[in-house]
Amino acid sequence: MKIALIGYGKMGREIEKIARERGHEIVSIIDIDNLQDFDSSGFLSAEAAIEFTRPETAVANFLKCFERNIPVVAGTTGWLKRMDEIRSTCEKDGKTFFYASNYSIGVNIFFAVNKYLARIMNQFPSYDVRMEEIHHIHKLDSPSGTGITLAEGILANIDRKNRWEESNKPVLSDVLAIHSIREGEVPGIHSVIYESDADIISIKHDAKNRKGFALGAVIAAEFTKGKKGFLTMNDIFNF
Repeated sequence: MKIALIGYGKMGREIEKIARERGHEIVSIIDIDNLQDFDSSGFLSAEAAIEFTRPETAVANFLKCFERNIPVVAGTTGWLKRMDEIRSTCEKDGKTFFYASNYSIGVNIFFAVNKYLARIMNQFPSYDVRMEEIHHIHKLDSPSGTGITLAEGILANIDRKNRWEESNKPVLSDVLAIHSIREGEVPGIHSVIYESDADIISIKHDAKNRKGFALGAVIAAEFTKGKKGFLTMNDIFNF
């Protein structure tokens, strides 16, 4: 498969390595210094583009891909206020867009476990629930897209929680607190904690490196082949 990379930081380099290992051809690499290459023959030959850049540039990059009829795998988070616009464009114009708040296979299993546990804990109001996430200091959005997805999974299944709020202090009883920490070079640690007067139940996903995220992004690019519309990890795994 011919793949274009948009963004060539640590994630972009890891994605390139994984893609080549899986037999794919990297036909174009676009970074901040060669934005004119969106119209290069290499980029225009791509069967999918994997985008890992910054929140302020992501949507413009998506639209450039749409204009050139190249399916997009979106790895950047922090732009979700424009999600409806992107979804509408896919539906109206027949574009292909794959979105995941986190591409790690393990994290997507964790999402499923989180929802299942929340459905159980909905029956036990003596347990309060909170979240904690730790990321490297270069992470621009807070809470992360992964953290928001976890929070949405809890809110959809626990009646006593109505919204989430980023806070490391006590919050109202109907609020799900998310404590976001940025330190060092941590790839990502997410914890969901249920606590009562008697005990604590917690689940945690701890990323060892970026490899899992890169592999998931390449699998998503493979999945877009021959498909149209707005796609997610649920379409692949049916969790």
